[in-house]
Amino acid sequence: MTTYLLSILQGLFVTIGVALGALVVAAILGLAGAAAKLSPYKPLNWLGDIYSTVIRGVPDLVWMLLLYFGGQILVNDIAEALGFRRGPQINPFVAGVLTIGFVYGAYMTETFRGAIMSVPKGQSEAGWAFGMSRFYTFRRMVLPQMVRFALPSFTNNWLVLLKATALVSVIGLADITNLAKQAGAAARGQIPGAAIIFMAFAGLLYLLISSASLYLLRKAEQRYSVGVKRGQF
Repeated sequence: MTTYLLSILQGLFVTIGVALGALVVAAILGLAGAAAKLSPYKPLNWLGDIYSTVIRGVPDLVWMLLLYFGGQILVNDIAEALGFRRGPQINPFVAGVLTIGFVYGAYMTETFRGAIMSVPKGQSEAGWAFGMSRFYTFRRMVLPQMVRFALPSFTNNWLVLLKATALVSVIGLADITNLAKQAGAAARGQIPGAAIIFMAFAGLLYLLISSASLYLLRKAEQRYSVGVKRGQF
């Protein structure tokens, strides 16, 4: 039993690595998508709308299978057209990070768009009136306030993204879910209810990561809310 549990623990680092990598990708795409949707240029508005609508409208598993297996087929076809026998193999870790980041970038787009719109526009106009550039105004005035408005939704997106990392098990990556499934299959007949036990252990690991994340993000929310008067109910 101990050997199997320790093997599942090895997948913890893979799961956290995929989650954090995907979060960085999602945040970058989310900021880009929000900027596109808030841009005064119609083509950028349409591009942002298409990205957030199409990505959120298709299941995450479909995107994972489409981008990983479909991407590998495309790479092989291009390599064959260039005269090579086959193309390079797509790394499952990189594929998992980019796919999950790409999907949740659409959710982050709406999170950041709403947060930016919550900051009074008059503050940006005041910055421009003092001769600040748009980038400098955004970095020094809008961004710090945007973080406070974005954190609650950002926290929710992070928790959902964390659970979505279990999808990398379908492309062969040795994450918590994949190793728990393998342990359950290997211990079948040796340990009663092995599959249930090991999957429950995997669920406990996800719960621990989620709880730690909630604690840290709530601390961050309190930090960015210093000096803000809350309504009384």
